[in-house]
Amino acid sequence: MTTTAVKKEGPAAVAPAPTVGSHFNNYWRRVRGGDIGALPAVFMLFALAVGFSIARPTFFTAGNFANLFTQGAAVTLIAMGLVFVLLLGEIDLSAGFASGVCAAILANVVTELGYPWYVAVLAAVLTGLVIGTGLGLLVAKVGIPSFVVTLAGFLAFQGIVLMLMKEGSNISVRDDVLLAIANRNLSPALGWALAGVAVAGYAAAQLLRHRNRAARGLLTDPFAVVIARIVGLAVILGLAVYVLNLERSRNVLVVSLKGVPIVVPIIALLLVIWTFVLQRTSYGRHVYAVGGNAEAARRAGINVDRIRISVFVICSTMAAIGGIVAASRANSVDPNTGGSNVLLYAVGAAVIGGTSLFGGKGRVLDAVLGGAVVAVIDNGMGLMGYSSGVKYVVTGVVLLAAATIDALSRRRAAATGTR
Repeated sequence: MTTTAVKKEGPAAVAPAPTVGSHFNNYWRRVRGGDIGALPAVFMLFALAVGFSIARPTFFTAGNFANLFTQGAAVTLIAMGLVFVLLLGEIDLSAGFASGVCAAILANVVTELGYPWYVAVLAAVLTGLVIGTGLGLLVAKVGIPSFVVTLAGFLAFQGIVLMLMKEGSNISVRDDVLLAIANRNLSPALGWALAGVAVAGYAAAQLLRHRNRAARGLLTDPFAVVIARIVGLAVILGLAVYVLNLERSRNVLVVSLKGVPIVVPIIALLLVIWTFVLQRTSYGRHVYAVGGNAEAARRAGINVDRIRISVFVICSTMAAIGGIVAASRANSVDPNTGGSNVLLYAVGAAVIGGTSLFGGKGRVLDAVLGGAVVAVIDNGMGLMGYSSGVKYVVTGVVLLAAATIDALSRRRAAATGTR
């Protein structure tokens, strides 16, 4: 009689964590394969900041640093919404004047009709939601190309702004809460507290993700890299809060001007929310799937029309928030609110940050990075005394360079089989 040895099953094999060296080798391999992410935007931002600080030492003063945040806030918020549309390979040319319509609604409700600020904000946001729903339905259900639909919206919304502003009048925004959004600052203590909460939250998310992946036997980043990310964010936020907490007033006896601008945590909160939506929800995965291959997504059971409608809703809603910030910064709304270079800068910010015009690739963070690049160009060249024409040329060249890098990286990715 023979006996058969029974081998007991042990725990599932755990994937060995890569070393720091292999982690960076893998990252470099992905970059060479065309997956460059936000590297061009980070490089441009660094190069521009260094160049302007050398040419004009006032560029890196605390006052100008704070001005950069408020100067680029509205464009950045609109660009965050445009990222969702661009991820599907679509475009929204009406986002600029959609923000103007929402700002005009805000001003009329709070100033002309005398309602409280929260009613005006709700009316503006609901207007953006309605605009986005209409655009999305025309694109997804009627089948009109987004370029045509939103170009028509661009013209129509410009006319609506004129009608709401009584063909050229200016409506002042005098509500203290609304004015505080883009013109007031947090107390220094609150700025430090929010920075601490942000670092603690990011650290908790990174460490929890590392532990969960390790427990499931999945490949994880080296623990040293995780710690380096946390420390890096802490250093960046710490330096930013320190500089913003410096006294910026030229006459402290009259008024004290220091602290993080209120609009900064608003942008940060929306960045966290939309990043979570795109990267940690099934809806986000569906957006990337539709942007990568709409027909394959449809065959996989994804409601493509619903995704298309939703991204236009998000885009116009974010345009409404951008319009509110623009009205706050200007202390008023006029027929040009949301016009001029707003749309061009917003689309440019998303693309410069790394969002692909071909769909399927991009992050909400791209809008923030690209918005910073646009704000630095506009601000730095203004300090150097260049005309608006020169600013437009330089911004256009930077946008063209970003689009070229995107096209070349996609070609490289296709050639190496990484896409």
